[in-house]
Amino acid sequence: MTATATTPGSSRHGDEPLLSVRDLRVTFTRQGEDPFTAVDGVSFDVRPGQTVGLVGESGCGKSVTSLAIMGLLPARGNRVEGTATFEGTDLLTLAKDKMRDRRGRDIAMIFQDPLSSLNPVVPIGRQVTEVLERHKSMSRKAATPVARELLDRVGIPDPDRRLTDYPHQLSGGMRQRALIAMALACEPRLLIADEPTTALDVTIQAQILGLLKELVTESGTALVMITHDLGVVAGLCDEVNVLYGGRIVERGRRHELFASPRHPYTTGLLASIPRLDGARGAPLTPIPGSVADNLPWEHACAFAPRCSQPVDRCTEQSPELEHDDGGRALRCFNPVEATS
Repeated sequence: MTATATTPGSSRHGDEPLLSVRDLRVTFTRQGEDPFTAVDGVSFDVRPGQTVGLVGESGCGKSVTSLAIMGLLPARGNRVEGTATFEGTDLLTLAKDKMRDRRGRDIAMIFQDPLSSLNPVVPIGRQVTEVLERHKSMSRKAATPVARELLDRVGIPDPDRRLTDYPHQLSGGMRQRALIAMALACEPRLLIADEPTTALDVTIQAQILGLLKELVTESGTALVMITHDLGVVAGLCDEVNVLYGGRIVERGRRHELFASPRHPYTTGLLASIPRLDGARGAPLTPIPGSVADNLPWEHACAFAPRCSQPVDRCTEQSPELEHDDGGRALRCFNPVEATS
């Protein structure tokens, strides 16, 4: 592998990137405390009709990355650097009013907790029509039947009645579907889904993921899927970015990465998943420690204290993210041996 500043894309999606994130850094500052870098030089591309995954444990920088791109971080106490170019426009430098025009119309986001994301005192139908009124200049009367069609499209039963229901009257799966309906109201070209199946049972998870996959296939929408669940990645994503400590440590197309993970962290994530074909009663293989057990990226590999095969360089130098000609990228001094 050789180091490069570019991000190779999937050969299956030959179009120019719809979203191109380069060297994104998010640093949180607090009076009397040292600055904390939550996202540290993240770069990736998303093309029309492509699903790109951002994968890692809680605290690795996935959600902060999405919030920075969407311009939803708090106004104070943070510094955002780098670029997030969407159709030739850097979203990170857009004025607030211009970004509000983009959000919901061109770029939409599905949040991981629908109960806290939806307004508890406003009916579901009103929350969907509000998007149409704001971005498509529709009257409430004209927007209502469109909202009904959206609820029906995402699989909410009896959509006419649900238009007048409040969030607490819907099940967790229906609330998540309502959020998806809001996100799709203006047919955005880019959709960011932040843990959209969290706290849902397995059956509802499968329905939500099937819905997202269908939408990407039918409309050519670009999808960024943020998750810690590699099962979700296995069934949905074209390209996978594995994050640790705010940096991408491995990137690859889904089948290649699952067939032959190279970074010890990726290998650990896969090994920690229960297998149906495993021996009955076999213990799980967790990754030791926690995300708090990091070394500074500036002079070491952050994953070294938890790594299964560290070498001396891991605690003395910071590994670079190196790319090969096949679209794989790796940040490791002693990678796992590739399998044929």
